[in-house]
Amino acid sequence: MNRTKVCRVAFVLFAVAAAAAAAQEPAPAGGGEGTEIKVTAKKYEFDPSVITVKKGDHVKLVITALDRDHGFKLEAFNINQKLKKGDPATIEFTADKAGTFPFQCSDFCGLGHRKMKGKLVVEEQ
Repeated sequence: MNRTKVCRVAFVLFAVAAAAAAAQEPAPAGGGEGTEIKVTAKKYEFDPSVITVKKGDHVKLVITALDRDHGFKLEAFNINQKLKKGDPATIEFTADKAGTFPFQCSDFCGLGHRKMKGKLVVEEQ
């Protein structure tokens, strides 16, 4: 009888451990680090306008439009996100290629719209 209880307890502990392991957030792709960067969009500029990460990093951009609606387009990673004023938008991707990639506002925001751009720099590990 004691042996049966021990087996049941062991099984329950194993099941709980397996469920906890399955609930873990996945590791970043490519073995890279997780990188969260806060960005603001306002008056024809992104701040920061240059974002630097390492190849393989799981990148999480949290972008907030401060003055009006804007957009964020990073064509090299197939990203085009609308940004609503005051509502932080989260964009996640894996920086799986090295290089310098331009981004820009993709929602016309006034006469300085064409100047609203920046660059993502992905460095080799």
